[in-house]
Parts: sequence; structure tokens; C-alpha cells
Amino acid sequence: MEAEIKEEVKEEKKENLEEKFQALEEVIGRLEGDDISLEQSFDLYNRGMTLLRDCTRMIDEVEKKVLVLDENGETHEF
Repeated sequence: MEAEIKEEVKEEKKENLEEKFQALEEVIGRLEGDDISLEQSFDLYNRGMTLLRDCTRMIDEVEKKVLVLDENGETHEF
């Protein structure tokens, strides 16, 4: 299980925001399971926090790129 978690972390770097949210939901589901060791819980928690940080960073980047259209039809960065 630990090797599987570490492999998933490597693959995260290629994921888009939607995929990261899905991975985060999977981590939460696995953490809520009864058949998980304390060590696995820590690994999953760290993975979840990394995913959450990545999602926040990606959302911040998108927000900075959003353009606001004013009443004159001109665009301005958000």
C-alpha cells in the first residue's frame, strides 16, 4: 500500500485541477476506512495536504488570469 501511495504522488504532478480534486476525494475516502494503519493514515494525510496545497495554488493562478470585462467592453485583469 505504501508503494502505491508513493507512486500516486509522482503521478499527481501531471494532473489538472479536476483530477486533483478527485484524488483528494479518494484520499479522504481511504482515510475514513476502517482497515488502515496509523502509518498509512499519516502517508495519506500528507498526500491529501499536498493535493490541497496544489489545488489552492492552481486556483490562485487561474484567478490571476481571469479578465474582467468592464462596461466599455475593455478587459482588465482580475
